[in-house]
Amino acid sequence: MIGEKIRLALVGAGAFGVKHLEGLAAIEGAAVVSLVGKNATSAHDIAKRFGINHVGSSLEECLARSDVDAVILCTPTPLHAKQAVACLLAGKHVQVEIPLADSLAGAVEIARAQRETGLVAMGGHTRRFNPSHRWIHRRVEESAFSLLHMDVQTFFHRRTNTNALGQLREWTDHLLWHHAAHTVDLFAWQARSPIVVARALQGPRHPELGIAMDMSVQLQAANGAICTLALSFNNDGPFGSWFRYIGDTGTYLARYDGLFDASGGTVDLRDVDVSMNGIELQDREFLAAIREGREAVTSVGQLLPCYRVLHALGQGLEGSH
Repeated sequence: MIGEKIRLALVGAGAFGVKHLEGLAAIEGAAVVSLVGKNATSAHDIAKRFGINHVGSSLEECLARSDVDAVILCTPTPLHAKQAVACLLAGKHVQVEIPLADSLAGAVEIARAQRETGLVAMGGHTRRFNPSHRWIHRRVEESAFSLLHMDVQTFFHRRTNTNALGQLREWTDHLLWHHAAHTVDLFAWQARSPIVVARALQGPRHPELGIAMDMSVQLQAANGAICTLALSFNNDGPFGSWFRYIGDTGTYLARYDGLFDASGGTVDLRDVDVSMNGIELQDREFLAAIREGREAVTSVGQLLPCYRVLHALGQGLEGSH
């Protein structure tokens, strides 16, 4: 039974885990009671910074705690599906950072566990929570803007196996199953129409990482809207994602929590929600869904169509070589 505060464990004390802790610190009714990190020294430093009393070394350790209501997973992508299922079967609500899984089978398994337990299981598809994209979505819902073409660039420089902070990883990131997942889900959500055509091309594979370092994706929704997505790990800056919304009543450029019109003017987003921090808004939705006993925005069930499209794209890429 949920008390006055929802007691959370955060698993994965890396750069994105810290972003969640910063967002949770601004939310009344959120209490992080356990932090799990692989690097004990770093985890203890982060716990001290955010006033977290317990630091653990494994997911199993925090799942055994009776004072944990819910878990946020910021762990390596290959662990997401197995860990999310473990959380649900242990009676804990779970939010899994993007990607939900690195295969359709993994995403389906999480959905099955969610149905069996009836708990909240949510994916961290942050773009649906960034005020920039939510402002566009509000105009779509009000019939003030209809998406015709979404043009997206997602560019990083990752020629070595490192994370956003330049730290070495033990696992390898993926353009399709991680970075394209943001746009595939966002496009269908903004078009308010399911994706019916999906094609992709990829460049040469890195000789050591074993992944394609450049990719081009084309999507079309049932209502005719199209999406053009370019991704690269070879780009030598600037880094990040840019989303150009071309619609029937205007053109807008979104970059994370900022939005600009066709002339470069800043769109005022202050009335979109209680915060300008997309991660905080994502965590607010997770806690609200738990407290209200309802399905969360970006629930596992809502995200399955995205992972089916990723699966189809992946199969097409495998068949092209």
